[in-house]
Amino acid sequence: MKTRSLTLLLLLALLGMSTGLANQRKAKRPRGSICGNPTQPCKTIATFKPNDLPFRVPENSVIFDTELFYAVVLKSVRTTEDNCDVFVSEDDRLQAQSLFPENKVFASRCVDIENLFYTGVKPNVRILAVYAGNTLPEAQRMLAEVKATGRYSGAFLRRMRTGFNGT
Repeated sequence: MKTRSLTLLLLLALLGMSTGLANQRKAKRPRGSICGNPTQPCKTIATFKPNDLPFRVPENSVIFDTELFYAVVLKSVRTTEDNCDVFVSEDDRLQAQSLFPENKVFASRCVDIENLFYTGVKPNVRILAVYAGNTLPEAQRMLAEVKATGRYSGAFLRRMRTGFNGT
């Protein structure tokens, strides 16, 4: 009887340890919050290009990405994966930015260590998009605002992250 109790106690202890380890592995890693309003300062240690969607980055970050957010994709262009010469122009980005002064308009570039990555965007596609918020209702309001301009009839919502790999 003592052996059975000891075995049961040992099994319970092992189960408790494995549950604790599993919970540690599931712990969320920190992610950056988007600085979606270009009229507001963004407290971050990173330097972003004008076409980038800026986000808060803590010190000593090498590989870092953001929380999920919504964007309204205004325009896209296809190219080959390794062609860094094809992208939506900065003039197009600035024109769109003037339409949405309180929501950052950003444009992806080729997949390269010097550029931000955007999840949900194929490596052979470059996008022009406007930050639409963290929630679906915010994003739907932004999509309606975009469509009301009459300029981007094919605009659509995309949930994504951005980030960099500075290794």
